[in-house]
Amino acid sequence: MTQFLPTYEPATGALISELPIGDADREVAAARAAWPAWAMTPLAERIETLRRFAGIVRSRADGFADLIAHETGKPLWEAKTEVDTVIAKVAISITAQAERAGERFTDQPGGGRMALRHRPHGVLAVLGPYNFPAHLPNGHIVPALLAGNAVVFKPSEKTPATGAFLVECYHAAGVPEGVVRLLIGGPDQGRALAGHDAIDGLLFTGSARTGLALNRQFAERPEKILALEMGGNNPIIVWDDPDLDAAAALIVQSAYTTAGQRCTAGRRLIVEDRLFDPLMAALTRLTDRLIVGAPHDEPAPFMGPVIDHDAAEMLEVAFATLVGMGATVLRPLERIAQGLPLLTPAILDVSAVVDRPDDELFGPVLQVSRASDFADAISQANATRYGLSASLISPSAKRYEQFWSGIRAGIVNWNRPTNGAASSAPFGGIGWSGNHRPSAYYAADYCAYPVASAENESAAATIAIGLRG
Repeated sequence: MTQFLPTYEPATGALISELPIGDADREVAAARAAWPAWAMTPLAERIETLRRFAGIVRSRADGFADLIAHETGKPLWEAKTEVDTVIAKVAISITAQAERAGERFTDQPGGGRMALRHRPHGVLAVLGPYNFPAHLPNGHIVPALLAGNAVVFKPSEKTPATGAFLVECYHAAGVPEGVVRLLIGGPDQGRALAGHDAIDGLLFTGSARTGLALNRQFAERPEKILALEMGGNNPIIVWDDPDLDAAAALIVQSAYTTAGQRCTAGRRLIVEDRLFDPLMAALTRLTDRLIVGAPHDEPAPFMGPVIDHDAAEMLEVAFATLVGMGATVLRPLERIAQGLPLLTPAILDVSAVVDRPDDELFGPVLQVSRASDFADAISQANATRYGLSASLISPSAKRYEQFWSGIRAGIVNWNRPTNGAASSAPFGGIGWSGNHRPSAYYAADYCAYPVASAENESAAATIAIGLRG
């Protein structure tokens, strides 16, 4: 008997879809059967197919954005931006493929040449998150297809309809149905896919807890590629008399875009002690003006709900725990509507909290602390197992040099938000934020492996030493 996975709209609780739960064995077998023909397809043809995919998404952009907004709860304007990044990923990936995984030939002294080519791994599993249910898995799938891999994609169980829409766009563009397979399901299906003997690798975006489990699972499988993009407990430092209203806007963009449900969201704000009170005044004024609402509300909200009740309740518990440890509430975390996961943007002064938990609070909660000097600020910023993103807000170039040299993160920004990284640059972190397999522009690196060849058109060799007469 077929079982179905329902998905609900966070902002209203309404049912969006019910999709049949899939079988990992069946989907992997289909991808395995289709992979050889796709790997043998000329690169130019694969490129043209993915360009058609970008065109298909462009032609369906309004419906795609509407579905993303309904299923994730993010405002419609933000969902439209996500669709734009799906389209743009194709051109960026084509450039990255040529630059990082193309062919190179070098003439060798004495004749012949050295050749560098890249080969696909085979069948790659992609596990996608709910916060960017189209953009982030697409960031794995497009370079994987360009490299000649087949893909089995399991979207988050919280956003399966968006995943299904994305896969339909690949197929409509002419990617063979066996080459991109969709696996609908929950944790059981995810585990079955990740542990399947017939996959050649796993590309994952999600929580550190799941990523660490996958890292342990793959520890005895060195023949399989594993790329982990995990979370962040990302710091922002404010120093040296910046424009406080501009600083407040950068902090709000970092902490509350996508309701704080970004791995690069600013979660810890570290402020020069003398700037603390005036910055908090500017920040709370701006935070109080933020509109929280449903994706299609008018006027448009700045942020929508978190993904579901479980996420909202975990944030409420974490918030209460910090208050119990001595944090001062500057702006509370409150539910806007009874029975819905719509939360107000919250601010806690945690300067007096000892042994603060190093947790990624995946939602609109900003923890603020004071620093007596810049060395103290850097020390606080680095006091985390994560290392994804960090930002300095300061007018001083010299201070930024200090910050860049001292901070532990894979994305280091100056007078910019912690989030919104460019797809034309590598995206990844250190520590619990990943396993040194950055995505975005560098995704080409983990979607193929290099093959070095010494080549000569004819056999010509002698042995000049070590032979009996």
